[in-house]
Order: sequence, then structure tokens, then C-alpha cells
Amino acid sequence: MNPVTVQQGTSPIILGQPHCGTYLPDDIIGQLNENGRQLLDTDWHVDQLYDGVFKRASIVRANFHRYVIDANRDPSGQSLYPGQNTTSLVPIIDFENKPIWRVDPTPEQIEKRRAQFHAAYHDALAKEVDRVKAIHGVAVVYDCHSIRSALPFLFDGVLPDLNIGTNNGTTCSAALERAVEQICAASEQFSSVLNGRFKGGWTTRHYGNPKSGVHAIQMEIAQSCYLSSEAPPFEFDPTKATSLRAILEKILRQIDEIARHTTLEETAND
Repeated sequence: MNPVTVQQGTSPIILGQPHCGTYLPDDIIGQLNENGRQLLDTDWHVDQLYDGVFKRASIVRANFHRYVIDANRDPSGQSLYPGQNTTSLVPIIDFENKPIWRVDPTPEQIEKRRAQFHAAYHDALAKEVDRVKAIHGVAVVYDCHSIRSALPFLFDGVLPDLNIGTNNGTTCSAALERAVEQICAASEQFSSVLNGRFKGGWTTRHYGNPKSGVHAIQMEIAQSCYLSSEAPPFEFDPTKATSLRAILEKILRQIDEIARHTTLEETAND
């Protein structure tokens, strides 16, 4: 199994997809408990949601499941949200604070997974960032995520539909942040927030360096927007997805337009 799929495009945009993979090696399946084997915390069908929305974008997709190792966590294990409930580099609990392992992974097993899967994903993503930047002088990592809309362990109430993360404006230019925020805010169908509960994971924070010409934005989408149900079997709803895909197309086209025709380094937030 190739841990990462890369599809090279012609746009400055790279769609990162770290959490829609479902592959689990046999030895890891054996360690998971019954709850863990449901893979509840998958970014279900995010690859299908974005498929064909903006064909010129590159795609870097992790094929392994986040329970193997989370490609959107700091490989050092440092928390992205100090003081808030979250999950770790190799999650021990799910998003409902329920154990997922019969036998917790050892530090040695975690390090092996980091080298085999986490590093493979980010090696591929870093290479694509370099390739795109060499062509366009700029690269935009647009990190594609989704999550169940109600998870009391992680956040209060119901999550807005579209959650834009730029780590408080530090990971991309003001022009890109403003464009994405305005498109989302103009939607009458979908609610949105900028740098709410989800400010951007490790991918966004690690790659987003506007002054170097690399910009990063995370989009966390409530799964109620495009799934038939936020419970097994988590079926994709094409009718719901049509409206959402139209918004995503506007966002990606606008990012592409700005990246191609604006000197983004000059509009980067401090």
C-alpha cells in the first residue's frame, strides 16, 4: 500500500487531504478495540467532496487512517491546542473521549509509524510545495478537513458549517484570508467562522510562511453539510454536496486568481 497519493496539477493550489484515508495495517487492526475499528473520526469522503471541484489543483492525500498516526499533528507530540481537549499524534481516545485501543501503542511503535507514514506524507507534500512554488513563485496549501458537527468533548454546541483556519492570520496573506472569509460569509445556506475552534492544524502552521511565498489555509467542514448522516455508515449525500461543492469551487477559483495575480508576500500579516 502506497501511504500517499499525489496528483500534480497546474495551479498554485495544493489540496492537502490528511484524514480521509482508511487503510490500517493488519497488526494495527489487531490492537484496536471494537470502538476503534469503527474509524468514527475519519474525514469521511473528503476526497469525493473535492473531486473535480477545481481540476487544476494538485492533491496530496494520505491513504492511511489517522489512528495509524495523525498526519496533521506535530511529529514531536506537542499539542496544537494547549489547555483544550484534543487528540494526540497517535490518538489514544476518539473525539468522544472513548478509548480506541485494546493495547495502547508503545513509544517504539509510534516512532516506527512516524517514520513510515507521517514522514512519507509530509515528504510528499513538501516536494509538491517546492514544485509548485518553483513554477508560480508562490504555493497555497489548502488543507481539506471535515468533522462531525456536534462533539461535546472537543467543542460546545454545534460547529459552524465552514471553519476557516489561518492561525489568527499568520499562515497566509491577508488577501487570501479575506477572500475566503467573504465568500463563506456571503453564503445564505452555510454558516462560517474564521479562526474559531479550529485555527489550523500542524500542516497549516508548519507550511504557512507568507513571507517565503508559501501560504496555508485549513477548511474544516461540518459533515452534516454533505453526509446523509453523521453516523455509520457515513454515506455521501450527492444532493447536499452539490451546494457545498459550488461554494468550494468559488473559494478555490478565487484563491487561484489571487495567487496568480497578486504579490502576496506584500500583503502578508505580521
